[in-house]
Amino acid sequence: MLHEYGFEYYEKMAHWSFDEFGIHEETLTNWDLYELLNRLATKDSRILDLGTAGGEKVLSFFPDCAEILGTDFSPGMIGTARANLAESGRKNISFKVMDNLKMDVPDEYFDIIVARHTCTDAAQVYRALRPGGHFLIRGVDKYDCWSLKLTFGGGQEYDAPVPISIVEYEGLLNAGFADVELIPIFTREYFKDREMFKAFLETVPILEGVCSDGEPVNEDLLDEYIAKNTIGGRIILRRAYYGLKGRKA
Repeated sequence: MLHEYGFEYYEKMAHWSFDEFGIHEETLTNWDLYELLNRLATKDSRILDLGTAGGEKVLSFFPDCAEILGTDFSPGMIGTARANLAESGRKNISFKVMDNLKMDVPDEYFDIIVARHTCTDAAQVYRALRPGGHFLIRGVDKYDCWSLKLTFGGGQEYDAPVPISIVEYEGLLNAGFADVELIPIFTREYFKDREMFKAFLETVPILEGVCSDGEPVNEDLLDEYIAKNTIGGRIILRRAYYGLKGRKA
């Protein structure tokens, strides 16, 4: 899980952006976290964003409402989020350092809690929501980049006996959430050249345990994957995410 990948990794990522890789994304599923969030929110809503990173998503896609708190367990990420907030001019938003698995927020306070590509404890989230409040998740599933992982013989969640989407789905049910729905989300990412793609794989934790965080990628396996996954001169990475939503009864 992302939380286990390492505190030092996320501290180093605090000033990093996907934009540098020039990725073009094609969405194949119409479930949209931010569309759902904005539809559920009102001007009086209090929203908690878990694993907020540099706050870019909060500042760009979250609604204007009474209060938004973004949290991350990396002080470096929160420092970036606060700097981005100062430049944005947005109001009623704050950021603080917090571990998702040791939530330090009031009970029954938030109307909506959001988690993106981060680990959570459904019971703690349930406690922090007001009755009728909603929990929205967008996560990375086991079969994300599966053809890439098969080529390299490993990667994030490669040996997991049960996909994390199922684990979290059951976690929401066991915590007491009602109206729980699990939605598969599929996208394609296109890279313009080999060097950009290689740099991406050596930066992100997709190939965790095989190569990442600056470790060199196996050049032969890289070329093998590229030969089978290039269309129109662009390298394709097939992504598998999931959406989850539940309501506190």
